[in-house]
Parts: sequence; C-alpha cells; structure tokens
Amino acid sequence: MKVTYFPGCTLKTKATELDLYARRCAEALGVTLEEAEDWQCCGGVFTASRDEIATKLSSVRVLQTAFEKDQPLVTVCSACHNVVKQTNHALQTDSAFAEAVNRYMQNPVPYVGQTRVLHYLELLRDEIGFDAIRDKVTDALKGRRIAAYYGCLLLRPSGVMRMDDPENPRIMEDLLTAMGATPVLWAQRNECCGGYIAMEDRALALSESEAILKNAAAAGADTVVTACPLCRYNLQKVAGNVKVVYLTELLAEALGIKEEPQ
Repeated sequence: MKVTYFPGCTLKTKATELDLYARRCAEALGVTLEEAEDWQCCGGVFTASRDEIATKLSSVRVLQTAFEKDQPLVTVCSACHNVVKQTNHALQTDSAFAEAVNRYMQNPVPYVGQTRVLHYLELLRDEIGFDAIRDKVTDALKGRRIAAYYGCLLLRPSGVMRMDDPENPRIMEDLLTAMGATPVLWAQRNECCGGYIAMEDRALALSESEAILKNAAAAGADTVVTACPLCRYNLQKVAGNVKVVYLTELLAEALGIKEEPQ
C-alpha cells in the first residue's frame, strides 16, 4: 500500500525521530509513505475566518497532490493533521471558500475535499489493523505502564476530526495493548499542554504541563506517549521520572527496529 505523506516542518527539524520511525514502522507493516513533493508548512494553526484563504493554500496543495495520485494523505504531527483535516473539511462544506481557492489556484479539475485524510494512528488502526501489528511485535512492551496523551488538537473539533470519542478515546490505548504494554487511564490525557500560550505566559504554560505529568505519574505511568512535537517539547521540560516519547518511537521499539542510542 502506498500513501501520500505530509511530514510537516517540525518533523524535519526538532522532531526527526517522529518522522524517521513513522517511515520505518510503516515499511515494516507493508505501507510506503511517499513524501509529497514541494510541500510547505501547513500554517501551524487553522484560521477560522471564512474569507482568509492564504494561510490555507499550502494545505490545499498537499491535499490536491494526494488527490491527483489517488492516494490517502497521511500526517503524523497532531497540529499538521488538525490544520490539513480542517482545511479539507472547509473545502467539502463551504462552497464559497472552495470556489475562491480553486479560482486562485486555477485548477482545471476543482478540488473540493476529495482526499481522504488519515492520521498515522488511523493508518495503523483502519488500514493495517491492530491485530496485524500485534502479530508483528517482536519486543513486547510487557510490564510497561504507558499513558497515552492526546492533547487538544488530535481529537477536536470532534465533528471534523472524527478519529475517536473526544472525551473518552481509546485508539492509542488499543495500540498500546497490541504492543504488549499496559495502558494507563488518567484524567488529563485530553488536556492542553499550554503550548499556544508559551510565548505569552511561560509560567502558565509550564504549570499546565506540570499538572499533566503529575497526573500521569500519580496514575502509575512510567512513560507518556504523544504524537505532537509541541506537546513533547513542553512535557519534557517538566518530565521528572516519567519518560515522554513519540508514538512512532514506541512502535519501532515494539517492532524491534528502534536504533540503540550511540
């Protein structure tokens, strides 16, 4: 199976492990991530203004690339996925926005949201299947108590993202179980890490992250797993005895393809 892959700019700089192991794990599971050519930053945040199209055009271009290749579009970064998925939904549901975008881009075939947008977790669950992943696990994570951290962007707005129940998700917990770990259920797995206020109020952002890590530790977690580079960056600052790792790193470990640190 081949899919169009949008890594996003952070996965090329500060979050290279998230990208590297996304590719390696996909190949080990029979999926090729074909990186879209000439992609640009997604914009980092979805602008809600209906008449603002400029910041959304980079997402439109990568969506259209996948459409022309007749492939799903896969993202890993929670923020990128949120922006790309919301842009695609706007093209499907807002005819004025779609008309303005296609007129600006001079598309011979109008793009109105035909591409299927998948987060890497959905690729694992819906295309590969957790049972198939369980069969491929060589280094089961038995004895590991791992807390899945969703954050604020992966599941919301729920009417658009439609990945899982926004209040009581299980997609990451089901993956952890398939990898042999014990998923920890905890209260703050859906809370914001404070990332978007870090520049304005650093102390408040740190307190948000501290509360999240303390809650995970109190629930007995030895590791917190996330798909968001910004969340990992913030949580690592206050991690203490709890490890904070990327989803793809943990999967690579379970599949026996993670590189040992030099």
